[in-house]
Amino acid sequence: MDFVKLTQVMRDLALQAGDKIMEVYGEDDFEVRAKSDESPVTVADEAADAIISAGLRAAFPDVPLVTEEQAASHAQSVSSFLIVDPLDGTKEFIKRRGDFTVNIAYVKDGTPVRGVVYAPAKERLFYTDAEGKSVEEEGPFAKKIAGATAPITVSTPDNTALLVVASKSHRDQATDDYIAKYATADMKSAGSSLKFCLIATGEADLYPRLGRTMEWDTAAGHAVLNGAGGKVVRFDDHTPLAYGKSGFENPFFIAYAPGVVLEKQ
Repeated sequence: MDFVKLTQVMRDLALQAGDKIMEVYGEDDFEVRAKSDESPVTVADEAADAIISAGLRAAFPDVPLVTEEQAASHAQSVSSFLIVDPLDGTKEFIKRRGDFTVNIAYVKDGTPVRGVVYAPAKERLFYTDAEGKSVEEEGPFAKKIAGATAPITVSTPDNTALLVVASKSHRDQATDDYIAKYATADMKSAGSSLKFCLIATGEADLYPRLGRTMEWDTAAGHAVLNGAGGKVVRFDDHTPLAYGKSGFENPFFIAYAPGVVLEKQ
């Protein structure tokens, strides 16, 4: 894989998709439909998927591509592939809360090694550079030419005063009970893959997810967190969260800054 080219292509496609998403977001009304699993989908999801899929297939025709909006065509597991969630946080998009992201990642041998997370409504852009280190780019974001970037890195957590982030739309009692095992200084809610990025920048220390997610929901954020020194492990046995599983469904997991002393279930 040409990682210089990959970084440029992923960044550019994320920005293009973000423009289309914000175009729909600015409309007075837009259609919302339910998919077969009852999750919502909008024209913004589909338009962003078309932009990203076409761009990735043109740039990397020999690399398998997995996307949320074409999930029905992904029948078998793979180990190295591109994976896309064109609009993560559709519920936040529909409610016009801003916490939605464009996510593109490259998985190698089951591990997300490169990724981009773009939150167009919040004007925040995170990605791994060609060497795999994570950065946040300063806006405004120009196509084709990257602006100034700053390296991002996880915090050194204080286990007597942890900063915890949890899902905004998928919070439940089991999650609250698990978080209660920790000594927390602050608890915040965020939508979509932004939760991974908040750990990557040191704005949070811990994100437990005790709910259903798919690999396209997490791969890009996972890559950004990896590149900032963070970790993502399975909730049940604390082994690394792997990708390319049959069906592309994740187990429960924990994303965190090393130094956090993980509690058992």
